[in-house]
Amino acid sequence: MATVSLRLGDLVWGKLGRYPPWPGKIVNPPKDLKKPRGKKCFFVKFFGTEDHAWIKVEQLKPYHAHKEEMIKINKGKRFQQAVDAVEEFLRRAKGKDQTSSHNSADDKNRRNSSEERSRPNSGDEKRKLSLSEGKVKKNMGEGKKRVSSGSSERGSKSPLKRAQEQSPRKRGRPPKDEKDLTIPESSTVKGVMAGPMAAFKWQPTVSEPVKDADPHFHHFLLSQTEKPAVCYQAITKKLKICEEETGSTSIQAADSTAVNGSITPTDKNRSGADTFPEELLRLLVRRPRFENHWFSRIGFLGLGLMGSGIVSNLLKMGHTVTVWNRTAEKCDLFIQEGARLGRTPAEVVSTCDITFACVSDPKAAKDLVLGPSGVLQGIRPGKCYVDMSTVDADTVTELAQVIVSRGGRFLEAPVSGNQQLSNDGMLVILAAGDRGLYEDCSSCFQAMGKTSFFLGEVGNAAKMMLIVNMVQGSFMATIAEGLTLAQVTGQSQQTLLDILNQGQLASIFLDQKCQNILQGNFKPDFYLKYIQKDLRLAIALGDAVNHPTPMAAAANEVYKRAKALDQSDNDMSAVYRAYIH
Repeated sequence: MATVSLRLGDLVWGKLGRYPPWPGKIVNPPKDLKKPRGKKCFFVKFFGTEDHAWIKVEQLKPYHAHKEEMIKINKGKRFQQAVDAVEEFLRRAKGKDQTSSHNSADDKNRRNSSEERSRPNSGDEKRKLSLSEGKVKKNMGEGKKRVSSGSSERGSKSPLKRAQEQSPRKRGRPPKDEKDLTIPESSTVKGVMAGPMAAFKWQPTVSEPVKDADPHFHHFLLSQTEKPAVCYQAITKKLKICEEETGSTSIQAADSTAVNGSITPTDKNRSGADTFPEELLRLLVRRPRFENHWFSRIGFLGLGLMGSGIVSNLLKMGHTVTVWNRTAEKCDLFIQEGARLGRTPAEVVSTCDITFACVSDPKAAKDLVLGPSGVLQGIRPGKCYVDMSTVDADTVTELAQVIVSRGGRFLEAPVSGNQQLSNDGMLVILAAGDRGLYEDCSSCFQAMGKTSFFLGEVGNAAKMMLIVNMVQGSFMATIAEGLTLAQVTGQSQQTLLDILNQGQLASIFLDQKCQNILQGNFKPDFYLKYIQKDLRLAIALGDAVNHPTPMAAAANEVYKRAKALDQSDNDMSAVYRAYIH
């Protein structure tokens, strides 16, 4: 982009790295945020997100002059929402200007009429003028005396003491009259997720309490307080208290596909941390383990329904990803998108800083790590392994032990969601194990999910995931049972769905699964065989602690019947067929 003449408050198109130009506004940076050395740059707050960054001046274009050009080359939904936010901001600003102009005219008229009523005659005016001049001269004389006295007092003090008493304004700090120009968030972008600097949030002012902000842009724990975040110490104290009370923490992140790839990738080997201010990151995700909060080399093993969407979003966010899949043909699409191909799991782990894996069941998870040319052969001190598979706690504990025994770092991070949520970067991530690794993975988790929870020691995430899927699987079986009962009693299934959608059970899950059944479309979004596997593991979890799970056991039998009817590779909603055969 060509260099242009810009100033504080200008609306601009800002381009960051390989990401598309995005509408923003030049604003004052936070006090503690240092300006990067080198080329001239401006601090830009982006519309439609809670993101901001130092952008070099040659990467900026005036908003109005290039609006049509940018709209033609960017067609994404989130991009359009950002443009809508700009237009709404302009409308509000115009409305304020008109109100201000109207008020100014009224004030001027009132002042003029007041001056006419109180205007003195010429004689009175001259007398008042002469009296005023006399007072000014007298005050000037007294001022000189005070200055002289003050000079003699200062003269008796040492230069060091005088320097200590003086408090000049720090160099680089903006004058007090320069107000921080923040951008009011448009109602059209409620729920819009993160963009070019997703790890950071714009600190709210006193007039904008956290409780009024979109919770998708704030750390889950920070959003529980109504007071603005004023200092790092206060926030970390709040985090500590909340963690002690709840036993878990959560990082709310953005829709990773929201701005067509604008969460900045992490790269621990990459220089340039000045673009990612550490102090702001600390406010939200605590102190990271690395001075540069970056991971440049990401590995991913397993390209199934979930893994494919995750890898796609990691690539969109600019991460360098090396992929491997048991069926190598599935890698081809991602190679075309810029991924690298790993020949074996061991090779992927040995060449990457952090490797994620997402496979079908406990046996696949063990084979991936312990099998020939498996993950374990590539592990050496400092290598990171994150298992995102839904397995039982015993399996994940065994894997953690062997990884750590080789000097590696381990985190379990199963995901709650389906293929669509994976594609949209809206998964819910349940993590446990190495807390430092969890924090180091924050950029990746933001790319693939909307929320992540840290649940403590290894095994906790596996247990929680099985419980979540047990509830989901049982609910799906109940939906299928209700629809079939409606059919055999002569009731309209569509009417039943309409009633449910207007009641307390209304949800996207309910609507989508019912629509699948009504349309006879069982294209897999979550494989039936996998939900049955999770029910089986959840029942075993209950047995291990002598806790009854009769509802899950009944649902499990229905899914087993559906599998016997050759529905394993269909969507879980195909459990409906177990009731009609």
